[in-house]
Amino acid sequence: MTIRRWLATWAMAACACPVAAQMPPDAPGAKDHPVISRYAGSWLVGQEQRGYDEITLPAGPAATARIDGKVGRFFYLGPAGRGLAEVQRNYEDALGKAGAKKIDACANDCGSRDFSPLLGPPKQLASGSLAGWDAKTLTDQFQDRAEPRYWYGTLEAGGRTLHLVVLSARSDIQALRDKHVATLVQVIEPKAMDSGQVAVDASALAKGLQAQGRIALYGVFFDTGKAELKPDSKAQLDEMGKLLQANPSFKVHVVGHTDNQGTLEGNLALSRQRAQAVVDALVKAYKVDARRLSAAGVASYAPLAANADEAGRARNRRVELVLQ
Repeated sequence: MTIRRWLATWAMAACACPVAAQMPPDAPGAKDHPVISRYAGSWLVGQEQRGYDEITLPAGPAATARIDGKVGRFFYLGPAGRGLAEVQRNYEDALGKAGAKKIDACANDCGSRDFSPLLGPPKQLASGSLAGWDAKTLTDQFQDRAEPRYWYGTLEAGGRTLHLVVLSARSDIQALRDKHVATLVQVIEPKAMDSGQVAVDASALAKGLQAQGRIALYGVFFDTGKAELKPDSKAQLDEMGKLLQANPSFKVHVVGHTDNQGTLEGNLALSRQRAQAVVDALVKAYKVDARRLSAAGVASYAPLAANADEAGRARNRRVELVLQ
């Protein structure tokens, strides 16, 4: 049974009352993610779709996961009378039945996990209100963070590995906290920035650096185990050269990343040698002042995906530009 069918079936069996009719209408054009539906009767207060972003997720009491890709964020208020544990457990049960793999979860006592990056107000909001509270206020003061319930894991769907988050808590508005559970559902489809392009152009490089302080590049090529730039790298190097020539104030670290194949010591050396090869090319062929560049290699210490399959390893083999 799919996640969507499970949530809908359970809610119909649990309650015959028409709770959905009591909630305001969703924002125009807003709808659930195709893979995971809302808890039946919930109001989709706001949503946001991002074509590409970098997301940091709690992945344990003292651990985080950094995922780059397409992001969908969905902010729900559950129907009146449904408890926090009841709503969250239904999402978790549905995910488990769909074959999702749990990476992290906590209930009430979530320790030092930082959920604040997940809770910024969405861009698309409903126009209605609940008990006099409009959608903007509801999402500005979305969840009481004292006793959250959290689940994070992955799900294979349509040939993709999706990262899913369900974070539920009581509403942070006192008048609503004992009536409605606030739930954030976030779905991330990992992908390389500017997927489908051999080289990221200078304009996109500048935007990525200014927005995130770093950008991953997949248009710089090396043979396995080697640190000599392949001729196919020229298109990406051209754009990097244009970026640095057009922005003389930019100073950047060039950071090499590998997958986890081979020894850590060997990969540390290889990733730094590859970064240095890029620095040398930028200095020699594009006349970039060497004092604006530094090379570093971090091997497999900062993966963007699991190294369990070739798709994940390919995402992890990259060169990044990082603003100094």
